[in-house]
Amino acid sequence: MEIDAAKLIGAGLATVPLAGAGVGLGLIFGNFLAGSFRNPSAAAANQPTMLLAFALTEFTGLLGFVVAMLILLNVF
Repeated sequence: MEIDAAKLIGAGLATVPLAGAGVGLGLIFGNFLAGSFRNPSAAAANQPTMLLAFALTEFTGLLGFVVAMLILLNVF
């Protein structure tokens, strides 16, 4: 296998966390909205936890994107 083909395959595999981040964000915000509609008084107390989960999930997706770009731009 040629090196260029291996880099393209590796970059494609490095973008898999982007799909997981999308699913994770949908679950986080969907469950937060469902919980806040059921108990609106507890929504304000749960918002910092939801924002932390959002940040960690988004970081996972961005990390996969950065690794893919590093592979494509011949840094590795």
